Amino acid sequence: MTKPASKQATGYTPVITALPEAELPFTGVKAWILQGVEQQLIFFEFEPTAKVPEHSHSYPQWGMVIKGKMKLTINGTSRLAQKGDEYLIPAGAKHKATFQTKTRVMDLFQEKTRYKAKTMK
Repeated sequence: MTKPASKQATGYTPVITALPEAELPFTGVKAWILQGVEQQLIFFEFEPTAKVPEHSHSYPQWGMVIKGKMKLTINGTSRLAQKGDEYLIPAGAKHKATFQTKTRVMDLFQEKTRYKAKTMK
């Protein structure tokens, strides 16, 4: 008995895209919010042209690259993060990111109001 061939996902499935879409201050980025009591899990989809400018926040951020590649800089130290790589951004750390390919990232913010859902127009 053979297993059916798996399909390579080209974007998030409707299980994710049915979540509330996040309102974002960046271009070339889409994101969906899974809301917790004290935190948010955000599913990001970045175009290769997207840039997250340097910033910091008062709470930690954990993340994992689901697909693609990004240059992540934390407190002046850069690394290439790609599929399967995890990262931890400590509270108060300055960080930024650029993207080499279309990239999907999952980030857990230890802050329940990091992003707001887009309002229906």
